[in-house]
Amino acid sequence: MPYTAAPTVTWSVAPDRRPGTPLVVALHGRGADEASFAQLAPHLPQGATVAFVRAPLAEGGGYAWFANRGVGRPLPDSIGATADWLFGWLDTEAAGHTSVSLLGFSGGMAMAGGLLLARPERFAAAVLLSGTLPWDAGLPEERGRLAGVPVFWGRDVADRVIPADLVTRTGTWLREDSGARLEEHRYPGQGHGISLPELADASAFLQSAWEGAA
Repeated sequence: MPYTAAPTVTWSVAPDRRPGTPLVVALHGRGADEASFAQLAPHLPQGATVAFVRAPLAEGGGYAWFANRGVGRPLPDSIGATADWLFGWLDTEAAGHTSVSLLGFSGGMAMAGGLLLARPERFAAAVLLSGTLPWDAGLPEERGRLAGVPVFWGRDVADRVIPADLVTRTGTWLREDSGARLEEHRYPGQGHGISLPELADASAFLQSAWEGAA
């Protein structure tokens, strides 16, 4: 079903500091919320505006981006409705920013991947952490779909939360078929989480992507 209320957002900076900055749309994991995810703000590029967005579906004491048929397997109508809702919000919020990039963790990676697959031309870069792309959810996935888009993919290979077949499919497509300018990083011992070294690498990646597009 369509969502009518605007997203709940925790912003990294005050409104008067946002114009003329890169916008990063940060999407939390399933069962979490925007407030907990906003704790990452000090570790992200300080010259950017980060919008930590709350997912629309209440779940497990937190929120989820879409209904699914198993971990990492979105229902097409559900992820499509959320994508339309987020794009509608971005149509207004992106004004005045120099670019829009995505950052998603776990279920938020699947949602960020859905936005990226749907409209790759809208985004300057994407940081995808500890998750999968949203396969078999009615989104375009043809060869070269992300041609030239800078994409950071970070994970621990020992992370067992996301099904291995989805991680393998994601890696193969990103490396061989997406056309993205892929940076792949592995963080042993991190598990299904986000580490300070990963955040440092992701921040450097975003800065490089923005400078390269300038």
